[in-house]
Amino acid sequence: MSDNKNDFLRDYSLTVNQDVNWGDMDAFGHINNTVYFRYFENIRMAYFEKTSVNEHKNATQIGPILASTQCQFRAPLTYPDHIHIGTRIKELEKIEQGEKRFTMEYAVFSEQQDCIAAKGEGLIVYYNYNEGKSCAIPESILAAFKNL
Repeated sequence: MSDNKNDFLRDYSLTVNQDVNWGDMDAFGHINNTVYFRYFENIRMAYFEKTSVNEHKNATQIGPILASTQCQFRAPLTYPDHIHIGTRIKELEKIEQGEKRFTMEYAVFSEQQDCIAAKGEGLIVYYNYNEGKSCAIPESILAAFKNL
């Protein structure tokens, strides 16, 4: 993947934009590492809203749960900056009916630095909250993922 903004916007199925907050900087003069996980959460929730995941979870108590996450820091973000946060599902075309998990890929693009400042992944497991155990991704949700 290129660090080019146009490539970034093309490569990720959904993006959100936001300004970097001054209050998110730490004593070392850059955005604190924990903030990147909030960026990932913001785009993950936007993706789930766009594909009716949250609506389905509220109606059925079957929805996603974050099993693990990681971040690779590539360039320090500082205030002021405007960022684009992108996500896509890794190897979406290979996910079949009955699958219980998928991996979301994330990236944060810095306007100020004109590059990808961070990349990350989150392993998402589909979960039946009433039964307290993993379950298959609902067909309607998988179809919504593939249509996005």
